[in-house]
Amino acid sequence: MSRVAVISAVLDEPEKCQQEFNKVLGSFKKIIKGRMGIPFDDEGVSIISVIVIGEMDTINNLTGKLGKIPYVSVKTSVSKKEIRG
Repeated sequence: MSRVAVISAVLDEPEKCQQEFNKVLGSFKKIIKGRMGIPFDDEGVSIISVIVIGEMDTINNLTGKLGKIPYVSVKTSVSKKEIRG
């Protein structure tokens, strides 16, 4: 069964990690349903939220890969309700 989740990411040095971040997201495009990014140029930080629907193993795999990117911090919130995905 699938779950709905939101992955929240803070990119502390966007110019150094955005390309790799986007590459990882692209490899999981089948489970991504929406994305919102807000750049804080003056502070040198970007905030990105990614909404996904998928199996927990896949969501955890995506979160883990994003979290391994230097200058990126991630947290994931997952719905308790299982859905057919």
